[in-house]
Amino acid sequence: MTPWERYFLVGRRAGCPMDQMDQFQAADVVLQSRQLAASAAARLCDRADGPTAVGYGGARGGGKSHWLLAQMGADDAQRVPGLKCLLLRKVGKANLEHFEDLRRKLFTNLGHEFSAFRGILTFNNGSRIIAGHFQNEKDIDAYLGLEYDVIGIEEATTLTARKYQDITTCCRTSKPNWRPRIYSTTNPGGVGHAWYRKRFIEPWQRHAEGETRFIAARVTDNRWNNPEYVRVLEGLTGWQRRAWLDGDWDIAAGQFFTTLRREVHILSEFDETRAREWFCALDYGFTHYTVVLLGCSDGDGNLFVVDEHAERLWLPQRHAPAIAAMLARHAISNRRLEITDLKRFVAGADVFSRQSDGSTVASQYAKLGITLKPANMERVSGWAEILHRFGDPANGVKPRLFVHERCARLVECLPALQHDPSRPEDVLKVDCDEDGVGGDDAADALRYLVATKARTIAQRKLRGF
Repeated sequence: MTPWERYFLVGRRAGCPMDQMDQFQAADVVLQSRQLAASAAARLCDRADGPTAVGYGGARGGGKSHWLLAQMGADDAQRVPGLKCLLLRKVGKANLEHFEDLRRKLFTNLGHEFSAFRGILTFNNGSRIIAGHFQNEKDIDAYLGLEYDVIGIEEATTLTARKYQDITTCCRTSKPNWRPRIYSTTNPGGVGHAWYRKRFIEPWQRHAEGETRFIAARVTDNRWNNPEYVRVLEGLTGWQRRAWLDGDWDIAAGQFFTTLRREVHILSEFDETRAREWFCALDYGFTHYTVVLLGCSDGDGNLFVVDEHAERLWLPQRHAPAIAAMLARHAISNRRLEITDLKRFVAGADVFSRQSDGSTVASQYAKLGITLKPANMERVSGWAEILHRFGDPANGVKPRLFVHERCARLVECLPALQHDPSRPEDVLKVDCDEDGVGGDDAADALRYLVATKARTIAQRKLRGF
């Protein structure tokens, strides 16, 4: 059996149709078994009931970029003349350099012209691959309103769910013989870890894929990796080893609160007779959520977050009675908890900023019977205090901070928080999207609740705040 015959056999076993293997042979493009499986999934997009998005990746060094450009250029662009493909990657210079390297390897046998200045590769049949880039998420907006038959996104988890959704609106066609599709490659981790896992990984794990297909790749699936690189990955520890060596999506890569354990820190019941002091914290928003957390402490120094009010597009006049109703769900000395029973009610600095008419949000709440005090706004020390209180149950350090499961937004938010790459001791700031999905408002409210002590408020009164 000749090498090409063996290659065809591997491709056919992976699910690649014969004409697809013919395309790869004509281009002299040799893909490995997992890459061929991804290409087979790409061909499923031709079907009316097939997927519209294919994800490929997992571990580092799995040959993701090689597959993506090969599929777009050696298969899709060759069989449909005039195809318009967009290849997006974070940071344009790295994208063009990588694009140029791969182009020379993959398209030697395919007639084409490449304009490095414009970042456009044009094949003899008129099909094009446009090398796009985004330094910041707002750069994605430059492509909105345009039409692309195929979109390939490298490092997809560097995008938020909203920006991925925005770019999908550009994936459309007027060609009767083509069904648009999006290809993405990525590793676990990044700001988009949660949405990518939900959209691609969970259906794959459940064997219930519909609009998506995911092909998992590990470093061992790419025989061209040098042994030294594999040893570097094997030398990693913690979440980085699981994410970058094993391609494990069941971790929150880059997670800030790594000691958070649902079975330890999230409570389904709480005996309120343990409470010695009650307090609240508010993180203000209008387009974003306004989140109010109700907490209490016991005689042993433990802190419990027992309830949550979270709404957006509400004015203080609606929030105030809802906050009072939240407090009334809890008891103190055989009566309902009230605003006046709180040891403190703190809020972020924005509620004390003067508006155009000279008023403040805090003054609006004061007229409604809620007196707000400035919270401790220092981010790094605030997150550190939460980390300290979460303890390290796996290594025998007892936790002193617990959250009731009724605090739905806070429970959802905490595991998704990640380190800020430019300031590792800080949490990466993430806003909710236009539909109110995601965001870190609940976590900011927790930081105010935990980090602001009664003595801090007293000191600010002395300074005139």
